[in-house]
Amino acid sequence: MTEVRALWFQEDTLFLLDQRRLPQEVRVLRLQRVEEVAQAIRDMAVRGAPAIGVAASYGMVLASREGRWDPASAGALLSSTRPTAHDLFAGVSHVAKVWQDGGDPKAAAEEYRQRVVGECERIGRVGAPLLGPGARILTHCNAGALATVEWGTALAPIRLAHRAGRDPFVWVDETRPLLQGSRLTAWELQQEGIRHSVIADNAAGYFLQKGDVDLVLVGADRITRSGDFANKIGTYEKAVLARENGVPFYVAAPWSTFDLKMAEGREIPVEERSSEEVTQFQGTPSAPPGSPGRNPAFDITPARFVTGFITPDGILAPSELARVLRERSRDGG
Repeated sequence: MTEVRALWFQEDTLFLLDQRRLPQEVRVLRLQRVEEVAQAIRDMAVRGAPAIGVAASYGMVLASREGRWDPASAGALLSSTRPTAHDLFAGVSHVAKVWQDGGDPKAAAEEYRQRVVGECERIGRVGAPLLGPGARILTHCNAGALATVEWGTALAPIRLAHRAGRDPFVWVDETRPLLQGSRLTAWELQQEGIRHSVIADNAAGYFLQKGDVDLVLVGADRITRSGDFANKIGTYEKAVLARENGVPFYVAAPWSTFDLKMAEGREIPVEERSSEEVTQFQGTPSAPPGSPGRNPAFDITPARFVTGFITPDGILAPSELARVLRERSRDGG
């Protein structure tokens, strides 16, 4: 088990590692009201689709203890925080159903957390064989333990390959504008002694073209039945560049990230955040005063650019997704 934990719950308190402060400061937030959890998700103190889903599930637990919320109103508050990540809605829905039926919300949230952690570990075991000795992996944003509670999605195979002595190397996209790669992914890799180098987002094509990348491995925030998927802005560019340079492109995700209700990527709502995130850098203007900015937080990568989806139960080609998801739905998975 990785020692990095994004969040945990005890004594009616949700503890969150404040990801806005890393790597300069390791700060833990202590949240005891559902409104605080909603704000933490909105402000990206917790981020990464699976971690958001687990945080929201515990937010539902806190709401149930306050006595002035019902499952619908608490769920609506938490679901309004960020629109793109499917795991948010999966976590809320799981606890809301148990709460509505008179069950124990805390037990439901804990079950959801354990499911996410278990699936991420299995993703690592499924994906690790793709990484031969000294494999050079390009990743984008942060899809490690910070984004998933424990283990990670894209980082889980890398962790297990490292522990098996295969000495992987990771090219870490900085991931503008909030630097989740250079701040968070590099920090996680450093904690475990995994070789890596931080690069500017627009340097990825250079290293792909030189033949310095063996595969691209990313996480996802929502995956449709067709295999089109949303991930941090800049992912689509990496997929196109990987295809152009003959480099395999893999997506790692737990089942909660797959959205059975959406057929294609164009249906996914894309969050647009404050323009100040791109016109300023850590509070200092980086553009002329008055210059407008646009700041989509995610982009949509078409399924045709994906070599395979690394799931808890195996690697799937995009063409297999719809069938497997139907079967899981029919079997109650």
